[in-house]
Amino acid sequence: MAAFKSDTILARLMTLHPKIIDLSLDRMWQILEKLDHPERRLPPVLHVSGTNGKGSLLAYLRAILEAAGYRVHVYTSPHLVRFAERIRLAGDVIDEERLGDTLTYCETANGPTPITYFEITTAAAFHAFAETKADILLLETGLGGRLDATNVIERPMVTAITPISQDHAQYLGTDLAGIAGEKAGIMRPNVPVVIGPQSDIVLAALREKAQGLAAIPYICGENWAFSAAKDRWTYQGLNGETSYPLPALHGVHQTSNAATALACLDQLTGFKVTSADIRQGLQTVSWPARMQRLTGGALLDDIPGHVEVWLDGGHNPAAAEQIAKSFVQMNAADPKPTYLIAGMLNTKDQTSFFTGLKAIIEMGYCVPIHGEAAATPEEELAVLARRAGVDMSAKPSLSAAITNLKPRLAEKPSRLLIAGSLYLAGQVLRENG
Repeated sequence: MAAFKSDTILARLMTLHPKIIDLSLDRMWQILEKLDHPERRLPPVLHVSGTNGKGSLLAYLRAILEAAGYRVHVYTSPHLVRFAERIRLAGDVIDEERLGDTLTYCETANGPTPITYFEITTAAAFHAFAETKADILLLETGLGGRLDATNVIERPMVTAITPISQDHAQYLGTDLAGIAGEKAGIMRPNVPVVIGPQSDIVLAALREKAQGLAAIPYICGENWAFSAAKDRWTYQGLNGETSYPLPALHGVHQTSNAATALACLDQLTGFKVTSADIRQGLQTVSWPARMQRLTGGALLDDIPGHVEVWLDGGHNPAAAEQIAKSFVQMNAADPKPTYLIAGMLNTKDQTSFFTGLKAIIEMGYCVPIHGEAAATPEEELAVLARRAGVDMSAKPSLSAAITNLKPRLAEKPSRLLIAGSLYLAGQVLRENG
């Protein structure tokens, strides 16, 4: 992949703080003051936290709002191939020249002051958003909520919280109520908070936080609801009950994400979105590496045409559960053996991830994630997978794993799942071209 000016700048920014993650808002407020507070010059903000589904939720919202004719800013993380993917300005991924200039401006304003990579790049995104006209900003937290670098918006129009489960335990702990409390930190007084499907423990914690902060909860199962059938799904909210075709994104969980998007639209004031806009957005939505079926590319050149190749960046137990449900559903209609290629970071609950996939996997290979210091060595990951009951061995690369799977893949129609990390998914997309 070609080198970009921004790559050099981003490498320098990575050295400004010894910790990759250091949860605090002090440094964020300092850089925002140096930039003349771009966070105060943004269009209306819809701020999202949660564990799983944040990116898909924003993808649905962007597709629907753009179908309705609105100019939409979007901030997400991490990226898959290029950093620029994180910043969409009024509908388009920020161009390389603009990105380089923005990062340089923020680097100069910050000087040598310690600041984390995510903080200064988030500040750069706010600067770019403030300088470009749009109708709305869809803003995703990076980690947690209360002390996340994005949590500097004084009064968003709407906040939303997607399903919460355990992830980033080294920063957020393992207590679900405590994790929910951190994610709920984006709530604001008298601001609607759309609460997606949650466990009873999480919902109780979110309800308590909303009450304490005087936020206005809009809760799945109480204020809005959805149901899915074989080829359609139904949403029931402020405007009654409406049926839609299944969304373009694959996976049994995507109906839930789409429904949460419609619940967010219920709470957006001043935006006119029709049923036709919603239908168009549901069919045109795109969000790579989330139950994405790969149909061509360099990595797939030698794979038989009767093999389905699926890519998913899911990396925690809840994600594994949803992936498994999706494959069980596919196998109910069209039974095929499923093989796995996996790579993971050592910050994740790897054993539980493999346990969640155990029922659908015949065998597979663990591979490294090149360039990631926190990546678990493939031999060690394979040991953890076998302890979880999944027949996995180690291979030194994606191509080596695919080569070793070819004899099995050639035997009969089958499915190949590549999963375990968004960083691995990015590597797959880069190598696949």
